Amino acid sequence: MALLQDHSLRSYNTFGIAVSARHFAAIDQLEDLSALQQLSEYQTMKKLVLGGGSNILFTENFEGLVLKVGLKGKTVVEEDDHKVVLKVGAGENWHEVVQYAVERGWGGIENLSLIPGNIGAAPIQNIGAYGIELKEVFQELEAVNLETRERLKFKKSDCRFGYRDSIFKRELKGKTLITSVTLVLNKQPAFKTSYGAIEKELQAMGVQELSIRAISEAVINIRQSKLPDPKEIGNAGSFFKNPVIPTTQFEALKQTFPEIVGYPAAAGTTKVAAGWLIEKAGWKGKTFDQYGVHKRQALVLVNYGEANGKAIYDLSTEVLRSIQAQFGIELEREVNIL
Repeated sequence: MALLQDHSLRSYNTFGIAVSARHFAAIDQLEDLSALQQLSEYQTMKKLVLGGGSNILFTENFEGLVLKVGLKGKTVVEEDDHKVVLKVGAGENWHEVVQYAVERGWGGIENLSLIPGNIGAAPIQNIGAYGIELKEVFQELEAVNLETRERLKFKKSDCRFGYRDSIFKRELKGKTLITSVTLVLNKQPAFKTSYGAIEKELQAMGVQELSIRAISEAVINIRQSKLPDPKEIGNAGSFFKNPVIPTTQFEALKQTFPEIVGYPAAAGTTKVAAGWLIEKAGWKGKTFDQYGVHKRQALVLVNYGEANGKAIYDLSTEVLRSIQAQFGIELEREVNIL
């Protein structure tokens, strides 16, 4: 384990923002973290756990210690005729894990295909797409408390999962390093195709018989048609959460905007498509020098080259203000701001 100084983070964040970390260490095995914790200066350092860097916007250099998680491994810990319990190292790429399951006929996460990032970040966000959330297949995770060094286990109820939310974004924010995530996958899955454009895409693909693979391929096609590849254009995927508002407010908005897009949520509430709101407000495709709003998906803010994080953050603030002014809806950023 090497402790690097003033290390560039440009290649470690999908926005491609040129910032650096005062201290940087790759955690490829738990012994690397244990060795770091023996250093006298470790306790006083501000710490940032970094996975795939796909849900973060750096607005300045990080004046602390970045722990880049690279813990690998996939282990079947339990299996029967109905399910597979799969334990995965936090440094594994999420989409590669999805494809690993699809290839074996294990269902439950096929709707989450092509979501960027590593599996260790998935519980933090309670990632979700096309009618599925991580919590539906989650069993437990293992973590290390960065302050006390204690090894921890979290069951589903411990994580306090919500919409793009968990205890790791609240009380435990910045205090734990997730080392593994255990999922329960189904050998006899119930397919979910009613959300978004999955059914339409399956028809376009000529699919006659539903399968895990067909749904995964449909989701990949949809995402690739709308979302820019971070390897080509700097971005962090959806920058804003879909807001959940009272259904009475949604119905009132429909009087003025009959085409507004929303989906039933918890009792008495409706989840509104933030992308529709942002596009309706005129932001889709707008470019400002080296950054802007993506031309095909208004939820995505992009770095076309050498933009700094502060400029992109300021753009997000202007988007929030305009949505509040036009629709009376308060959007939230999904991306972590540093």
